[in-house]
Amino acid sequence: MKRYFKNGLLACAVAGLAGCATTYPPAPVTAEAADYAYQIGPGDNVNIVVWRNPELSMTVPVRPDGKITTPLVEDLPASGRDASTLAREIEQALGKYIRDPVVTVIVTTFVGPYSQQVRVVGEAAKPQTLPFRQKMSLLDVMISVNGLTDYADGNRATLLRTSEGNKQYSVRLKDLVKRGDVSANIEMKPGDVLIIPQSWF
Repeated sequence: MKRYFKNGLLACAVAGLAGCATTYPPAPVTAEAADYAYQIGPGDNVNIVVWRNPELSMTVPVRPDGKITTPLVEDLPASGRDASTLAREIEQALGKYIRDPVVTVIVTTFVGPYSQQVRVVGEAAKPQTLPFRQKMSLLDVMISVNGLTDYADGNRATLLRTSEGNKQYSVRLKDLVKRGDVSANIEMKPGDVLIIPQSWF
């Protein structure tokens, strides 16, 4: 009897993400969020335009440490700021050297902060990290990762929502991707992690 009980526990442990007696509430169809403003992250390129100072205008990358360097301004933090906030901070830094600088910042390559990227792990055809986009849907994510593998248990997939204290929801990827059931589509939030388990049967 003990041996069968232990085997049952082992089966649950091995099944793991396959969902042995573990259920989560369905993910909300819409993502309730305040007005979304894109935040700059490492890997982005920003075009900095300083009015009437073309020698100070250029496109620079955001370094892995989240900072940028421009003429007269070294090691200015950029990650986690929106374009307008970064422009005002550059104006403040340039104000030490030129009178009343007017700066415009345009983001030209979008990666975003790590905390806002959408991650797909497990049995996706191409697991990866994706930049979050406003109104991004679960279907958009699945297209980007080329759908499910042949071994995926799509209807036992879970969504880890970091913006809600790592709350987990169930999502029906097989219904959405394989059966075209649009009722299984949902809106994503920044920082979501999609976990796709392997089918054991």
